[in-house]
Amino acid sequence: MNPTASVCLFIDEFSNFNDTEIGIATIRLLTSLNYKVVIKGHKVSARTFLSKGLVRTAKKTIRKNIELLSGIISEDLPLIGIEPSAILGFRDEYPELAGNDLKAAAEKLAQNSFMIDEYIAKEFKSGRIDKAAFTNEYSSLLLHGHCQQKAIASTKSTLEMLSIPENYSVREIPSGCCGMAGSFGYEKEHFELSNQVGELILFPEVRKADSKTIITAPGTSCRHHIKDGTGRVALHPAVVMYNALKK
Repeated sequence: MNPTASVCLFIDEFSNFNDTEIGIATIRLLTSLNYKVVIKGHKVSARTFLSKGLVRTAKKTIRKNIELLSGIISEDLPLIGIEPSAILGFRDEYPELAGNDLKAAAEKLAQNSFMIDEYIAKEFKSGRIDKAAFTNEYSSLLLHGHCQQKAIASTKSTLEMLSIPENYSVREIPSGCCGMAGSFGYEKEHFELSNQVGELILFPEVRKADSKTIITAPGTSCRHHIKDGTGRVALHPAVVMYNALKK
């Protein structure tokens, strides 16, 4: 059977080195839904550089990624990302830091760069993904949205994707930042404040959730903070969807 379409998966630094199982699950999800996944050579996303204010270093990486991907990525081969803060850089900072000579290429890249949930939700609405591919067993889900996603895009697509399985009931936790703010919460001097932020809404909501409720969060720092702060394991939405496939 011919693939429905082809996508280029952006292998961000978090998925490549820390959360490899999420990258594997994402590829298996897409191929199970009859999409061809291609991977092209590229640099890291530059998110970690930007979060620390290393703009000149980030710009070098951004320009290199634009050069490597701009001749490849198009409407017919969109760039799909796993970590919101990494893929959304293509839509936010990349056009701003590309430089005049690469700005047009960066803008075209931005138009064809999507979070995995945006892409799957769009494909489902277009009728290219069938609800019948997923389980019809009931599950309750709690979603914690990523700050970058809330600022640049929306959690709407994540809620839509997670609602594709017929009997999945998903609710978004009305939380702000989880408290990690990228690497902020990993630093010793911010440890206490990071946990205080988590205790405002996120941690209490997770703790009171039934043990059978699936906790899901697209951000790597959010998932680690939830585990450290509550003991609950939060799954990336792509992993939730892969697990929901009829086997």
